[in-house]
Amino acid sequence: MTRHPHRTATTGAVATLAAATLLLSACGTGVTPASGQAGGAEPVTVDNCGQDVVVDGVPEAVVGMHPSQTELLLRLGLADRLAGQAQATTQELPDDVASLAADVPVIGGDTPPSREDLLAVQPDFVYSPTTYEFTAEQGFASIEQLQDSGAAVYVATGGCADRRMSGEVTDLFTDLEDLGAIFGVEDTAADLIAESRAELDEIAAAVADVEALRVAQVYVDGTSLSAIGAGVEYDILRLAGSDNVYTPEQPAFADFFAAEITPESLAAEAPDALVFSVSDAEHEAAAREYLTSTFPDMPAVREDRLIAISAADVFPGTLGNVAAVRQIAEALYPQEL
Repeated sequence: MTRHPHRTATTGAVATLAAATLLLSACGTGVTPASGQAGGAEPVTVDNCGQDVVVDGVPEAVVGMHPSQTELLLRLGLADRLAGQAQATTQELPDDVASLAADVPVIGGDTPPSREDLLAVQPDFVYSPTTYEFTAEQGFASIEQLQDSGAAVYVATGGCADRRMSGEVTDLFTDLEDLGAIFGVEDTAADLIAESRAELDEIAAAVADVEALRVAQVYVDGTSLSAIGAGVEYDILRLAGSDNVYTPEQPAFADFFAAEITPESLAAEAPDALVFSVSDAEHEAAAREYLTSTFPDMPAVREDRLIAISAADVFPGTLGNVAAVRQIAEALYPQEL
């Protein structure tokens, strides 16, 4: 699989993702051609977040609601169909596709766009990592308002509520299959799926016989410490060959993928490695300083296994999920990869 440049994201984007998980609705999948349209491309119906999303013909004014989604649309060859890119300042697009979006209007800055700004570009298809971006109470356009304006709305499968707590990296493949059918780019979507599957298969073979290291995934915000124990984040560590300290079976993660913890409780676990997501270089430096100074005797610190990953790479429905699996596996088992 082609390695993509490291992505950056703001702390606000991370907070947005955490808040979003409280507001999602159940997700499913399945692509079926609809009937009844005369002329042009046939309409397509996909089951997304427990609802039928009906797309009448190939969309021509598409908005990616986060750079991770915009990147996926660009890699599917849909640059000429983009009417807007949202939250564009939270994450730089990879160098090899950034130029394709140079003329695409930026809406929303580092937050989801306002109702007025999103509707102003007259989208007919909106693709989002979560449903938080459609929270009317925050001043965003709701799914219903977008549908009333003629836009279809698609949420990344791993960002739906039922999948958010049990999401897997391979949920991305559902999104690619659905988008391939909607935009008539099935072959390109299939190629991306094949590349990603090959990447995951290569990593799985490399770590199959390792003595798994105990790994804790945490998030550091100043001196506030949270553990990550469910969702696609958990699956990323699992696929990288780790023995996860925090798991979905633990009561702390029964309802939410993250839980605030004390430094003492983390120290007691004595993990061999720490994985922590960061929004930018400054955040990484601050988090690394906190972890090294707070836990000098922890095996993860003594063995220099503090693994920073981009917060954008754990957003649901992003190729970054696959890149994060490799990054973590290489850091944990450098002799195997």
